Amino acid sequence: MRQYELTVLVHPDLEMNMQPALDKLAKAVEKVGGKITKEVNEGKKRLAYKIAKQDFAVYYYYELDLPDGKKSAKKLSDTLDIADEFLRHLLVTVDENRLKMEAKRKAQNADEAKEASDEKAE
Repeated sequence: MRQYELTVLVHPDLEMNMQPALDKLAKAVEKVGGKITKEVNEGKKRLAYKIAKQDFAVYYYYELDLPDGKKSAKKLSDTLDIADEFLRHLLVTVDENRLKMEAKRKAQNADEAKEASDEKAE
């Protein structure tokens, strides 16, 4: 499995009933053999330029695990291209070096927090 980041711009008219569009995306991810590990609703934002005659879109950010190989990513991207619910999407691989650095940083922060609590206890 390989990690990907997906940002999707959902049509603003669907803001009141987003669940069918989000379910469609989840089914597309499952259909290619992947799974969603994180989902963040970043809210409705103004676009820098009009897309499909729309000034606003609802931004969603996902972290995905997809099978190795470009076929699954291509198939997911093609599915999102033809869906009317989504104005735009961006699917990118996660840099493995960045993941290692983030894990190392979390470990350092945990160690520093533990040392600080140990010093307070004394």
